[in-house]
Amino acid sequence: MRLHKVYQCASLFHLPKQPFLLSSSPHFLSLKPPLRHPFQFIKPCSTTSPAAFPTKPMRSRNIVAVGAAENDGGSNGATHFSAGTADREDSSLENGYCLPPPEIRDIVDAPPLPTLSFSPHRDKILFLKRRSLPPLADLARPEEKLAGVRIDGKCNSRSRMSYYTGIGVHQLMNDGTLGPEKEIHNLPNGAKINFITWSSDGTHLAFSVRTDEEDGSSSMLRVWVADIETGKARPLFQATDIFLNAVFENFVWVNNSTLLVCTIPLSRGDPPKKTLVPSGPKIQSNEQKEIIQSRTYQDLLKDEYDEDLFDYYATSQLVLVSLDGSAKPVGLPAIYTSLDPSPDENYIIVRSMHRPYSFNIPCGRFPQKVDIWTADGNFLREICDLPLAEDIPITHNSVRKGKRSINWRADKPSTLVWVETQDGGDAKIEVSPRDIVYAEPAEPLENEQPVVLHKLDFRYGGISWCDDSLALVYESWYKTRRIRTWIISPQSESVSPRILFDRSSEDVYSDPGSPMLRRTPTGTYVIAKIRKEGDEGTYLLLNGSGATPQGNVPFLDLFDINTGNKERIWESDKEKYYETVVALMSDQDEREMYLHQLKVLTSKESKTENTQYYLFSWPEKKACQVTNFPHPYPQLSSLKKEMIRYERSDGVQLTATLYLPPGYDPARDGPLPCLMWSYPGEFKSKDAAGQVRGSPNEFAGIGSTSPLLWLARRFAILSGPTIPIIGEGNEEANDRYVEQLVASAEAAVKEVIRRGVAHPNKIAVGGHSYGAFMTANLLAHAPNLFSCGIARSGAYNRTLTPFGFQSEDRTLWEAVNTYVEMSPFISANKIKKPILLIHGEEDNNPGTLTMQSDRFYNALKGHGALCRLVILPFESHGYAARESVMHVLWETDRWLQKHCVDNSSDPIAPEENATTGITDTENKAVGVAGGVAEHQIPDYEIDNVQITRRSSLW
Repeated sequence: MRLHKVYQCASLFHLPKQPFLLSSSPHFLSLKPPLRHPFQFIKPCSTTSPAAFPTKPMRSRNIVAVGAAENDGGSNGATHFSAGTADREDSSLENGYCLPPPEIRDIVDAPPLPTLSFSPHRDKILFLKRRSLPPLADLARPEEKLAGVRIDGKCNSRSRMSYYTGIGVHQLMNDGTLGPEKEIHNLPNGAKINFITWSSDGTHLAFSVRTDEEDGSSSMLRVWVADIETGKARPLFQATDIFLNAVFENFVWVNNSTLLVCTIPLSRGDPPKKTLVPSGPKIQSNEQKEIIQSRTYQDLLKDEYDEDLFDYYATSQLVLVSLDGSAKPVGLPAIYTSLDPSPDENYIIVRSMHRPYSFNIPCGRFPQKVDIWTADGNFLREICDLPLAEDIPITHNSVRKGKRSINWRADKPSTLVWVETQDGGDAKIEVSPRDIVYAEPAEPLENEQPVVLHKLDFRYGGISWCDDSLALVYESWYKTRRIRTWIISPQSESVSPRILFDRSSEDVYSDPGSPMLRRTPTGTYVIAKIRKEGDEGTYLLLNGSGATPQGNVPFLDLFDINTGNKERIWESDKEKYYETVVALMSDQDEREMYLHQLKVLTSKESKTENTQYYLFSWPEKKACQVTNFPHPYPQLSSLKKEMIRYERSDGVQLTATLYLPPGYDPARDGPLPCLMWSYPGEFKSKDAAGQVRGSPNEFAGIGSTSPLLWLARRFAILSGPTIPIIGEGNEEANDRYVEQLVASAEAAVKEVIRRGVAHPNKIAVGGHSYGAFMTANLLAHAPNLFSCGIARSGAYNRTLTPFGFQSEDRTLWEAVNTYVEMSPFISANKIKKPILLIHGEEDNNPGTLTMQSDRFYNALKGHGALCRLVILPFESHGYAARESVMHVLWETDRWLQKHCVDNSSDPIAPEENATTGITDTENKAVGVAGGVAEHQIPDYEIDNVQITRRSSLW
């Protein structure tokens, strides 16, 4: 049985307010929006301006998330004054939070739109109501930082979880309209709702509920269920002392009437107490001379007390419970990390972790045991028991030894599939094959050996199942950027595998699209086969982004799997709108799907019109509008947006999105102050680097810390100008990082000046994370280009990340010059332009320790630089609390007004800065890569899942 879950927890970034969605493809995961929560009013300050584990297969393919996605949104109400604020121009010597100008604050405080979740049978839609940005008090709650995981001990869940405040159910009519809302009722006052899960038959919802207690903390989580027809909710367990343990797995539907729940053991006592006097020193030893390299992980276990505390909070007792409330504990208490019922509801893959732990790596690499249980909770057999994995090489495409990606075959009742590496997990070892895919039944016969499904020379990337005659296997290799798609016949040894697509992952123009999936009666998702009247051919639906030199034009192709012929049956509007195909809507039963009966869910948006959803049907090719969401910030509804192209000095084609404020008239208003916000990317070829990504017709989504907020302050915004760092052939891109960084920035600045929209003395540069690293380097090596910089949550000294960062997989000792010369910390004496550093005090992202900003600020101050450091209490890599978000915006606005809008100094001539000349051998910089986000997905969340971002502004 497959689940349909809506996970709601804080993400690293503040996402924009426009609707966004969960892809129907199994290979890409879109981020879901955290919620927004009421906050205390803060009096504005004045301004100077006049103007770890392998995850199970994706199950939540029926969710469409809509609306503001600010890692916890903005506020709608004023409750009380926050101490420490005052009207002042400069609070550098004061304590207290400030508010940005009203034109920015009003956009951030816009009410959030709901998240949408479609029922398994596509006949109902949930409107999940979301909160605003949380108050800082929510982030200030105690949390335990253990093995790379942050835990709220009071709730026994991940800390800082967002939540829904209500659930509305709408019937989806045949004509695409929505029936009246039926609210899920009988919930406690102030219910905080998480982990919303459909039963496979769509008749019930399961979810967790917690409430605020008198001391301001949240209660423990309890599992509730709701009847979709009546809308009535109730606690699942009859006993009032059974609580959910949501540190890792939480609960799954085993069948339509039974759930398997991770509960807090009833026998658990108080948390372990740390002794005041240690029993001895903390010792780590490598007397075996093992080679163990790892990135700069944070929140790791530090001692035996941490190990005991981790066991205490992470250990669960599994309980089988029916909808009638009858419950039965199953198995022994353990740290269960994943529960995956088989499609036929007879078995469950149970993953757990156990000691020995490590002080060097996060919990995703701890020993992991994978078992098969029967659906009634009895142990059947062990699949594997993987040892501690401290020694995974840092090289891209290196993996854990042993069985991995253990899942059920989606088109079979209970067939296991997994992959095993043949290179010991080390990508530097040349071997063929590199990975082998195996399959076997849940209960193999005596002496029955696993079946080899396929052998791969690249690294395994997942399988899309269809039936016994068809499956698509994916493999890729980072160093060469190659990606292949194989066609295999799982049950036919006589049919040889063949390559369907073999292309560069960087070449977006050649992307054929991904096969659309249909839901099976068991709740799994398989490749949809399409039939045509009077045609015996086998067709798939390829859903593609349609990248072109003019921008993305998404499409839907009817693809003949045997001949390779394609027929385009749907394409986005090219002139005004940007449209996408979201999911199949005509897959409610097992019947064959015919083209003339096809129905899909599409989205539609424009530069100034919010995303709406439609039902598109064949043969009429008629679109019926489902939603009618209002514009989230009507004050910017007439902004101007243009995708621009220009050329770098070495001939590489570059692109950017230029935004201009509503009502801007170049003849009347002249050049504007301009904010350039970007994030470098790494490429293997100049041609791929020059390709256009994105659409000029996409809606301008604005997150709560987005630079687009300064459109309301009459800035021109150059969003996401491409900064490709290219290393062709055997060349390492990082070895020419600064040279290419400066060349890209020079080209962007020249273009906005040439167009007359940006004042040459009033161009600021900024970025988050790796974009902050970019910002500091540009101020060090190209001070003639920018009036000031804004760097948020960055890392500035690469010698503090000696075992790799971003796409760099050489160690510091293998590339000393690269690490040193690319670090803006080393060039702090060259930074003469004002720089604002902002960092969360509790940043848990690998590499971007808060110490990076502290030390960089001290280096700058030690050389007399004009600089300012803002440390945000309780904040992590992204900023969540309304106090923090508003203060970041105030600091940013103050900096821009003072050092960009009011800047009257002449730009520094290029010859005054030695490093601007890329031929200067003494100061010639060698750089850092940019293709992979500085914020990394924890090990326990990686397994054939890739994160895609729509905008670098997030």
